Amino acid sequence: MKKIFSLSLLTALALLTALPTDACTSAIFTGKSTPDGRPLLWKHRDTGELDNRIEFFPAGNGRKYGFLGLVNSDVQDGEVWTGTNEVGFSIMNTASYNLQSEPAKLEDQEGVVMYQALGSCKTLADFEKMLDKMKKPRGVEANFGVIDAEGGAAYYEVNNTEWRKIDVNDPKIAPEGFLIYTNHSYTGRKDDGMGYVRYNTANEIIHRGWIQGVDFTPQWIFNNLSRSYYHSLLGVDLNKHPELAPEGWFVDQDFIPRRSTSASIVIKGVKKGENPDLTVMWTILGYPPCSAAVPLFVAAGKDQPEYMLKGSGKGDNCLMCDQALARRAKVFPLTRGNGKNYFNVAAAHQFMKDLAPLEESMFIRADYLMERSYKQGKLDKESLPLLYIL
Repeated sequence: MKKIFSLSLLTALALLTALPTDACTSAIFTGKSTPDGRPLLWKHRDTGELDNRIEFFPAGNGRKYGFLGLVNSDVQDGEVWTGTNEVGFSIMNTASYNLQSEPAKLEDQEGVVMYQALGSCKTLADFEKMLDKMKKPRGVEANFGVIDAEGGAAYYEVNNTEWRKIDVNDPKIAPEGFLIYTNHSYTGRKDDGMGYVRYNTANEIIHRGWIQGVDFTPQWIFNNLSRSYYHSLLGVDLNKHPELAPEGWFVDQDFIPRRSTSASIVIKGVKKGENPDLTVMWTILGYPPCSAAVPLFVAAGKDQPEYMLKGSGKGDNCLMCDQALARRAKVFPLTRGNGKNYFNVAAAHQFMKDLAPLEESMFIRADYLMERSYKQGKLDKESLPLLYIL
């Protein structure tokens, strides 16, 4: 009977319409909710552009500040999809589907907005001034998550003509010190938009952790959110109960990691008064169960790990993303008909098991490096080459 029920469930799920591919999951954790008092900015990216890489943009050519960003591998300049700059300003976004009053001719400019912000903003106030000065319509319908080196942490719900600030430091808004966003805005049209199941899933996982007193860290976020196969609506957790996947298969619907996931990033900021060079951009390129996190620093400039950069993989893609895509193909091997809606749970679990020691080693080495760097008040750049050995 259990298998019959599960197969019926799979059939019903397969008939559901897939969500838009530009449908990310995110959260901001202020220093109030983290073990060391440093904020965390999480962006789990879903997109139709699966070839992603990292690029460093130096100051100049219209950029006041140098910055590090996640980009689509086939785009040369002008767009960034998560990033942090040399003065500790960090930004990401999630698409919103309940802010715009009517369709506009100019759309999908979120990457352009973040590129401009990283090159020109130091604080949340700078970002607000930038939004005010932008030519309208802005061509965006999004939630922008922002942290800075002065303790600022907020989401901005932005459409073509208006913006609203949701302050994560406000105890009335985020009493526990964190806030979660998917693909709807709190001030938008009620019950419209997307991502409600993923929102509930992330909300349950994070609040459960908060109640249990876990330490919210980049590693915790990756393992408990970016690689979670918990489905809050169905009450199914395939990581804890893989036997619930009939014949090892399940429908790829409303989990946080999905077929369209191209990267997951946690930016760990600094305490007020600390050197912004100590900001860490922990980056997973590719489908998170099939890849490993790497810590990146704006202070390293163009000397980023080669396997995260343009040309180390096929064409303009990077090696890390190519390798993750090759593993992902075994998790999503079905391409005919509705086959793309299913994923191989056993393959995903095997890749997570295989890659866990590599990522654990990276976190251990990074923790040692950052402990020294925090004490010195500056990044220990000389140790970076050893950190990046895989």
